[in-house]
Order: sequence, then structure tokens, then C-alpha cells
Amino acid sequence: MFTIVKREEMAGGKVILNEIQAPLIAEKARPGQFLILKSHEDGERIPLTMADTNPLKGTVTVIYMVVGASTRLFSRLCVGDAYQDVIGPLGQPTHIEPGRNVVCVGGGTGVAVLHPIARAMKEADCRVTSIIGARNRGMLILEDGMRRASHALHVCTDDGSYGRKGFVTEVLKEMLVAGGVEQVVAIGPVPMMQFVSRMTREFGVPTMVSLNPIMIDGTGMCGGCRVTVGGEVRFGCVDGPEFDGHQVDFDGLMLRQRAYAEQERISHEGCRCPGGC
Repeated sequence: MFTIVKREEMAGGKVILNEIQAPLIAEKARPGQFLILKSHEDGERIPLTMADTNPLKGTVTVIYMVVGASTRLFSRLCVGDAYQDVIGPLGQPTHIEPGRNVVCVGGGTGVAVLHPIARAMKEADCRVTSIIGARNRGMLILEDGMRRASHALHVCTDDGSYGRKGFVTEVLKEMLVAGGVEQVVAIGPVPMMQFVSRMTREFGVPTMVSLNPIMIDGTGMCGGCRVTVGGEVRFGCVDGPEFDGHQVDFDGLMLRQRAYAEQERISHEGCRCPGGC
């Protein structure tokens, strides 16, 4: 069992942070890698990229948005409760080239995935400028953490309730036009990563994105997480989760992400959990 030692609600309870006791995983985990978690015997296996690790405490941290039946079950776990299964670290760690001028772009809960990557790049003597965004101020997460992980931080909200009004792509374009950007890392909603990748392609700037396709086993056996990258089928769990954004078939990815929307609706409506899901 993997005990929760810290629980925090963000974005008005729509986003949950769990710090979980998992010493063997914490010792080996690297930025960019992910976990698969299951709350109980009959629970669904959910992949979540780690937002932080603490080898000294033996803990790993995940941050997720409550969107379906399984994440609602996760959200009901309190400090002292435990996940039945936590598997990891899975996937390939982030490839970091020291000394580069990097722009890290995060949207929504993608900021949680971006956080350890930006921090590791800063520790590798990269010049890190981060741009994070959300629909409004209430949905913004990890601002303080991203400020510490970056040399400069820009905050955007769609409605202008905090920081700069508008999308993260607008700030990114200004930086690309100014020149000097050697790499972009974009993590967030699939449409955001697609727009960032289109933009950076025009400027010839290498761009890395982190994908979270439908996944079951996390070892490359089931094929559920297949994505098309550069015209070839790749598996998000073992080849990723990070890929060259200029090569990803985002339209195909979005179609696959919606493949089980009806089943998720039925699961949500038919939940027998106390209080419902």
C-alpha cells in the first residue's frame, strides 16, 4: 500500500495534490517520468506524470484534475489513506542539454508536469524562461514553484483576472520573434501543444511535448497508448511520454483521446460510490 502523507486542494477543489509514500520509486524517478496509480482492487489504472519527488522523505507527488469517475475516487482519498498500487517510474526521463536558452510553456495541470523539468533544466545551467497559463486566476497552479524553477516567469489568464490577459502562445511568439530561443518545452492541453508546435516550427526552434494518451499497462504490451510521430507508430508509455512536437500527429491523438468518451459517461452516471461520482 502507498500511503498519502499530504493532500492539498487547488483550483477550488478541482485539482488535487497527493504526496505519496513510495521510497523505491522516489529514489529512481527522474523528471519527465510517470506513474500508474490504482485506488482499489476494482479501480482503473490511471497514468500521472510526477510533479515532484523527494528521495530523502521517500515520497512522490502527483497533481491531477478531477474529471471522471476514477479521479473522483482518487480525490476522496485523505491523508493516511493509501493507493493500492503505484507503479513506476515509467517512461523515458527528459533529455536535458546543459546551457541552452529554454522556454517552458505550461497550461492547466500541465504546469505540474512542467515543474520538475524546468527545475532540472535550471540546475543544468540552462537559461529557463517559463510561461504558464490557465482559464482564470482560480485555476492557476504552482506559480511559486515555477517562479523558483525559472529565471523569469510570465503568467497568463484567458480572462485577464491575473497576470497578462490572453494565451501563453502570444507571449511565446513575442519571444520567438525577439530571437535567441534554442528550445521550447510545451506541456498542457493537446490543442495548446499543437499550436505551440506549429508556431515554433515556423521559427525552426526544437520543441518537446509530453503526451498522455490512453494507457493501460504502461509497459508497451497493450498498444493502447500508440501515437503517430514522424509517420511511425510509437508507444507513449515506453517511447515517451516526451516527443518531438513537430513530428506528432496531434489530430490523430485527439481522436484517440475521445475514443472512450461514451464509456466514461456511462461509468460516471452508473457509479455506486457513496455520494456518487
